[in-house]
Amino acid sequence: MATATLNPTDADKITKLKSAVSGLNQISENEKTGFINLVSRYLSGEAEHVDWSKIKTPTDEIVVPYDSLKPTPEDPAETKALLDKLVVLKLNGGLGTTMGCTGPKSVIEVRNGLTFLDLIVIQIESLNSKYGCNVPLLLMNSFNTHDDTQKIVEKYSKSNIEIHTFNQSQYPRLVVEDFSPLPCKGQTGKDGWYPPGHGDVFPGLKNSGKLDALLGQGKEYVFVANSDNLGAIVDLKILKHLVENKNEYCMEVTPKTLADVKGGTLISYEGKVQLLEIAQVPDEHVNEFKSIEKFKIFNTNNLWVNLKAIKRLVEADALKMEIIPNPKEVDGVKVLQLETAAGAAIKFFDKAIGINVPRSRFLPVKATSDLLLVQSDLYTLADGFVVRNPARTNPANPTVELGPEFKKVSNFLSRFKSIPSIIELDSLKVTGDVWFGAGITLKGNVTISAKSGKLEIPDGAVLANKVINGPEDI
Repeated sequence: MATATLNPTDADKITKLKSAVSGLNQISENEKTGFINLVSRYLSGEAEHVDWSKIKTPTDEIVVPYDSLKPTPEDPAETKALLDKLVVLKLNGGLGTTMGCTGPKSVIEVRNGLTFLDLIVIQIESLNSKYGCNVPLLLMNSFNTHDDTQKIVEKYSKSNIEIHTFNQSQYPRLVVEDFSPLPCKGQTGKDGWYPPGHGDVFPGLKNSGKLDALLGQGKEYVFVANSDNLGAIVDLKILKHLVENKNEYCMEVTPKTLADVKGGTLISYEGKVQLLEIAQVPDEHVNEFKSIEKFKIFNTNNLWVNLKAIKRLVEADALKMEIIPNPKEVDGVKVLQLETAAGAAIKFFDKAIGINVPRSRFLPVKATSDLLLVQSDLYTLADGFVVRNPARTNPANPTVELGPEFKKVSNFLSRFKSIPSIIELDSLKVTGDVWFGAGITLKGNVTISAKSGKLEIPDGAVLANKVINGPEDI
């Protein structure tokens, strides 16, 4: 590895850090080296500054419209041959803490008593059964989710699907004051460590031995997606396009709405396609970045990557993605965790493209407001696929804002006797101590705020374009 150029002070910091990290027996030599390399790159300030004048809007050759892709093969044997080249990998390192749940986020129940992971397994099972293929599922866990996930996947042991798990790296948090690893300061628990973002998926595949094993089975492409994106299902048209055109990397992008203004976008820059994140944008251009006119698409984090290319680039240590510094505080101590994102790797792969996919391929569940949408009559469930109800004519989903009383999944579930019908809803805003009865229908724009004490919406109520501040408004 060509060490980044460091000034004497920073070089001294790295020497001290190496010595401290060498004594951390909880992590492997690969993890120690990876961590030191990441910190060295960070200190050398090699972060690229984007020259705004060089940014170009990508052409349809670089960001391919989904509708221009060839249809899926008619012949089942051809489909089987395609699918046998594929591996599905879900990023499973996140906890359900923001939704008030313990354990991995992927075990939150989404619909009909089924979790994210159940739905993923059912989808791949039905593919394997239908075409007689063998698409394996890989789960990239973090040290936060590993033990729980190992127990959970046991329940799928009788399914027709190979499930592999591996852990992404575990790096020590850095104490800002003296640049030492937090675990060396007596912080022996999990709080001393962090998983360094999903950019780690590439070295993680290699270091775990999974990459070579999959290549040995004749696998060619991995489809990487967040485990909480219900829209990230295997798409044969995309896979066929990549195989035929020998694209080493594909990022699915979709048109921005006002809800997505902070999402990373694809640009053409100095003849290459690359991801532009809001953190890289100079202050004077932030509003331009957020505009839907100039930057019309954003990254869904559904990524398709060639396995041989991953091996080549990881072995050459060529994947130097932009570093995202993430400052935190642990028990009053200011710490820094350095992370990278998988989408930023696009510029290192040959013939990398984006595909501008329908919005239906981006259905993330980040909060209980998203859970309300997917549990409602706006969607149906078939073969593990969450399918949008054709009775909804508006292509956009309703905007839903629920107050803090609904933040935890358990509270959310107890406050709805049943999920209301929202096929004709445009927006819903709920604040205060509100409880919903069964069989309620919401239409148009509805605002409900419990101004004084508890407010119960009775069974069977139909609320259309209403502002409700108390029982007298229902």
